[in-house]
Amino acid sequence: MGKKKRISQQTIAKELGVSQALVSLTLNGQKERISPETYQRIWDYAIGAGYQPKGIKIENSPTDTRTRQIGVIMRAGVQVHTQGSYFSHVMHGLNSTALDAGYTTAILGSEDSLDSARLSRFFGPGHAIKGVILMGQVEERFLTELQQHTPRIVAVSARHAGFCHSIIGNEPEALKSIVQHLHESGHERIGWLGGNVGLSRHETRLTGLKSALAHFNLKHDPRYDVLRVEGDRAEGTEAMLSLMPLIDRSDFPTAFVTYNISMAIGAIRALQHAGKHVPADCSIAAADFSETASKFTPRITSAGCDPLELGQRAAGMIMNGSLEISDGAYSDLVLPSRLHIGDSTGPTS
Repeated sequence: MGKKKRISQQTIAKELGVSQALVSLTLNGQKERISPETYQRIWDYAIGAGYQPKGIKIENSPTDTRTRQIGVIMRAGVQVHTQGSYFSHVMHGLNSTALDAGYTTAILGSEDSLDSARLSRFFGPGHAIKGVILMGQVEERFLTELQQHTPRIVAVSARHAGFCHSIIGNEPEALKSIVQHLHESGHERIGWLGGNVGLSRHETRLTGLKSALAHFNLKHDPRYDVLRVEGDRAEGTEAMLSLMPLIDRSDFPTAFVTYNISMAIGAIRALQHAGKHVPADCSIAAADFSETASKFTPRITSAGCDPLELGQRAAGMIMNGSLEISDGAYSDLVLPSRLHIGDSTGPTS
């Protein structure tokens, strides 16, 4: 292959039929006495032709000439290689929607890996990040610092009232549909296996469970609430195992609702290890939804909004220009939740 031809200002001027002086002024960010159309046309050609000599001021180029990106930041404690299936589905919906619109997604890291210096590098002169999507709940301090770089922030599955936009599923609706399903199947004693304790998402789901139980005149027994710091399969297993010494009690729950699908899988494995059958001996339902619920055996009864749609709608909020702040107004989008009945729940024996 021959050596790639070098693109010069003279070449650009000749191809566009303008003076080299005009090209030089444009690429140095001088807009005075240059029509917006000509300014845009010169930048489009220069970047498209690969003209990037030392000192080019990319920050002065028109926004539309640069690659458009949506930054993704995950809450503290979550990494790309350790994130659960839920956020993986959110990412899939986000990325596919972005690509269809000519955007790319860039995983900037997790909250606890991004200090001031690293954020400043991401949002340096000429950056292409058009907005940031937060996966989960972050600290107020971090959010305040991120706002210094961009006001276009959308939190997924978390609310930060007064700080940024958000998109969540209807958690009370999800818990009510689960409890109604269990109640109609004859269950009157329902326990809770919670994860990510301390995050608002857990508190919202536990509150939703208590409210749903009260709605159907069922008693909430805190003795059968097990709360864990994480929300993975191991925690689901450990939570259920911690209750095994009580399983023969007459008031032991005939069903449990878990914080998420991962914990449901762990709880089912613990019951099976103890020689119990799901759902014959105990029903298990999860307070969120993803395709993982239908791929596990038994298929897990779950309720929540589709995480793919969460990602799609979050991307749309960044791309459609609806996030411009006016008088400090932020939008909170709530997606409907749906009940998906699987094989992990059944009538009481």
